[in-house]
Amino acid sequence: MPDTPLLEVKDLQTWFPIRRGLLQRVSGHVKAVDGVSFMLRKGETLGLVGESGCGKTTVGRTLLRLIEPTGGRILFEGRDVLRMAGEELRLLRRRMQIIFQDPGGSLNPRMRVGRIVGEPLEVHGVAKGEELREMVERLLERCGLWAAAADRYPHEFSGGQRQRIGIARALALKPSLIVCDEPTSALDVSIQSQILNLLKDLQDEFQLSYLFISHDMAVIHHICDRVAVMYDGKIVEEGSRDEIIQRPRHPYTQRLLAAVPEADPRRPRQRARLEGARM
Repeated sequence: MPDTPLLEVKDLQTWFPIRRGLLQRVSGHVKAVDGVSFMLRKGETLGLVGESGCGKTTVGRTLLRLIEPTGGRILFEGRDVLRMAGEELRLLRRRMQIIFQDPGGSLNPRMRVGRIVGEPLEVHGVAKGEELREMVERLLERCGLWAAAADRYPHEFSGGQRQRIGIARALALKPSLIVCDEPTSALDVSIQSQILNLLKDLQDEFQLSYLFISHDMAVIHHICDRVAVMYDGKIVEEGSRDEIIQRPRHPYTQRLLAAVPEADPRRPRQRARLEGARM
């Protein structure tokens, strides 16, 4: 695996103002992300894991500048993402895409699937007309659907199929980085494994890098090369997948691992207690 970082995040901060009173003056801030640093190599999957509300989704959306950060630096292939604007930023968005958690809510119910998947190609001037139709059909088929699905609406598909549509849309512009924001958490367990296997196959085929956001350590163990554990807006532990799963150092990581369901109900469980935590 190449050592050159595709993405470097340095001391990232994303704070949201707390406004009070009649004049809505700022009285403080919610520090959703507070000093997060990590790097992601080409072709690698980095798992960002933590409970709901720890700030991991905010990290993912800030990287894509769907949310503007308060401070820090984001370097993509050595270029400062936060200094980009206009055409330069528009071109960057072709290289960085996102798969959302809710496959139904992320798809416009009034648009046919062909238009949903083809819209990025149209907006960026990649294809139009019959060429656009052919590219959309190939994307759908590569993601486990069928070409005729392009003429149907999102509500006509199951949750797993809708997530395949979302993956096809994210793949359309041939990005280098995809932020996977809990892409399997809303799906049945049997469908989760299918989607995870699809993501791994696509990564090998297209040399993709994933920032895989999840609260599920079992899913993280299945798909990630390295893991960063996030708690209360900060990364508290980072290492290879095996290091984090087999030899967790931080009490919060131990709690996350203790929460993974055990297949044998007779097997004793070890519950780690996180002293002084605001849970």
